[in-house]
This record gives sequence, C-alpha cells and structure tokens, in this order.
Amino acid sequence: MAKVILVVDDDERMQNALKEVLSKKYVVISAYDGYQALEIIGKKKVDVVITDLKMPKMGGFDFFKSAKKLTNAPFIFITAYGTVPIAVEAMKEGAFDFILKPFSPELIEKVVAKAISYSSKASKVRENESIMTKRENISEKRLVWVSPRMAKVYEIVERVAPTKATVLITGESGTGKELVARLIHEKSGRKGRFIAINCAAIPEALLESELFGYERGAFTGATTSKEGKFELADGGTLLLDEIGDMPYSLQAKLLRVIQEGEVDRLGGKEPKKVDVRIIASTNKDLLKLVEDGKFREDLYYRLNVVPINIPPLRERKEDILPLAEYFLERFCALYKVETKVLDECARELLLNYDWPGNVRELENIMERAVILSGDNPVITSDDIFIESRMPREESLDLRIDELERILLSKVIKEVKDIASASKILGVSEDVLVEKLERYGLKL
Repeated sequence: MAKVILVVDDDERMQNALKEVLSKKYVVISAYDGYQALEIIGKKKVDVVITDLKMPKMGGFDFFKSAKKLTNAPFIFITAYGTVPIAVEAMKEGAFDFILKPFSPELIEKVVAKAISYSSKASKVRENESIMTKRENISEKRLVWVSPRMAKVYEIVERVAPTKATVLITGESGTGKELVARLIHEKSGRKGRFIAINCAAIPEALLESELFGYERGAFTGATTSKEGKFELADGGTLLLDEIGDMPYSLQAKLLRVIQEGEVDRLGGKEPKKVDVRIIASTNKDLLKLVEDGKFREDLYYRLNVVPINIPPLRERKEDILPLAEYFLERFCALYKVETKVLDECARELLLNYDWPGNVRELENIMERAVILSGDNPVITSDDIFIESRMPREESLDLRIDELERILLSKVIKEVKDIASASKILGVSEDVLVEKLERYGLKL
C-alpha cells in the first residue's frame, strides 16, 4: 500500500510543487492550515506530515503539538531563514527534521524517504503488544552521569528525599527535571503515588479544577464529582511542572494548600486534609517573575526550601557519551536488535554538538539512530542525524546572501513584471530593483 504524505501549507504553489515531486512514489494529500490538517489526521492514517511553520489561524508549531496526540507520523518542517529557531524548538520536541527554504527536489525526496523508513520501523514496534509491554519496563529512566556537577545534584537528592521539605528544581527544558523529581519520590519512602501536572499545558479555566477537584454541580457540565491532583497524590508526591506559568490568580490558593495541608474542591462545603510532598520545577527565573509582579514572593519562598539546579548538557560534556551509550542499550533492547556501538566519528559529532534540547534531544537522536542504522552493528555519524544545515556564525552573511539570490531567481522566473515580484516578496519596487542589480539578475 502506498504511503500517505500530508502537506500542510497555505501557499497553493508550494502544495503543488511538493505534490509534483512526491506523487511519483507516494499518495499526497494537502491542507491549507493546521485546523484542516487536524481534521484529516483524525479521519485518515498518514505516514509523514510536511508542514510550513508560518500559516494563518494555526501556526505549524502549534499544529505539531496538537497533532502529536493524534498521530505517530514523523513531522518535517518547511521553514524560512527567520523561523529556524522555531524549527529547532520543534526538533527538541520530537519533530523528525526541518528543511530550509528554498530547497531542491532531491533534498525533500531524501528526507521523506528517511522519515518513511523511520515511521515503518517504529510502527512495527508499536504493533507488537509484547514489545509494548517490554517498553514499559525498558523505558524506566534513570539518572546517568559521571560529571561532578551531576554528582552534586544526586547528593542533594539523597539528603532531601527522606524529609518533607518542598523542593524547587530549576533547569532548561530537557535536562531531566521530572526524572529528578521522580527519584526524590522513590527515595522518600512515601507510600502514595507520584503525580505530575504541567501548569503550562492546561488552560487557566481548567487548571484550578485539575489541581483541587470539584463537586457535582459546581459548574455547568460537572455531572459527577472529581478528585484533583492534590487528592490523588495524598500520601505521595505532587510535581508542579512549569510552576512559573501558573496563573497569578491561582497562586494564593496553592499557597494556602501548602500552608494548611488541606484542599477545597470547587463547589465543596468543607476542606479536606491531604498529606502531599510538593516538588515544583521550572525553566524560568522565578525571582525575575517576582520582581515583575507575575509570581507571588511568599509562594516563591514556600517552594524554594531546597533548590536543585540541573546544569544543561553542554556544561557537563563528560555525561554525553555515557548517556548516549545508555540510550543505545535501552533502545536496542526495545527494538530487539543486538546492542550497537558508536564509531569514533559519531562520538566526536556528539561531543562537539551544543545540545540545545539537552538530554531529551540526545535521547530522541539515539532512538532515531538505532532505527535508521538498520542491521548495522555500528552507529556512524550518518545515523546520528544532528541538524547540520544551520549556518555557522562566521559565514552567516554569505549564507543569507546566497539564500536571497536563490529566492529572487525563483520568483523572477514565475512572474513577468517588477510589481508582481515586489508583491510576492513583500519589498518595495525600488528595493527589489536594487537587489536584482546587486545579484546581476533580470526579469
């Protein structure tokens, strides 16, 4: 059966261009925005999604975050130079790759073929129930380190875990804040559950009911009572992830729960006592938020009893290879292949990369390497698939000039006059004439 490629772009010319290139091998369907694409994904299985980043109504990154809940298809982003940082952020969140405009047909064919290969092999694993059961066991993550800075983090975890002290874990996205929080819970001896809630992922209108629960009839649609996260974590630990994004209006109620040890359900008549260990985490500067009046000072000091800062991976390079080898072993077991090894070039590539997505990015890249390397027992630099099309700082101006020249060449081949080209490119006619002369181009 032919693989299905979903192209999401509000530019009909780009849709047609991609269809022309890809329809020789695949079934290509298209959507003009994220909402239409989500509707398609809800009704039809797609194998790869190619999406622009800048679109009306719903941008490509927001579409990606919503679509991840509906499909396992790999995402390839089409991006202009100015939106490269957003594309890199999407890669950190699990996107397969991004392609910088303008691009050649050969490049899009190559990237789609790799995405198809990745998708097919990953699907076989998901379809095997016994492996899925095994995945639950294998995916139990653990802290892996050799660096002194992470040894210090572990030392603090060991000391604070048996106490009831509130812990504030800080660090960049992907450094492993939730993993450290879970480790504290495991070592605490508490019999209750570990419950995590992302304060940034839930709309303000729903966050209060998610945290504190509600009684039947508390609001329209509340046909039954519901326990909040505090009650679910009674006797255990509650992780308030991305606490810096909690609405100011809810912070006073959270402070009261921490101080009094009791929670009020929405619509409830009497508070309920809860025994919950609070751990908060954030990638933001809470003190700065306090200074800006966006975070309560009293809540900050209640949360920051024991601070733990997790350094980014680029500041503890000693941990890169041990982590990579750990992930290799884990994913080789998951995908039922012999344990693979990294060759010297692959090791150098990993060590010389800055890891903006931290450990989460390294984990994603190692899983991808295991899949794409096939039966080869050695992981090479070609399998690592680190984005290498980012321009180096010293050649930035030259790179922009080259991209601009290619774009101008493409546009003037499609139009017959300065006015039309000017409108497409979003620059004045005078500026366009000047640039055409600069690059020796003519209509």
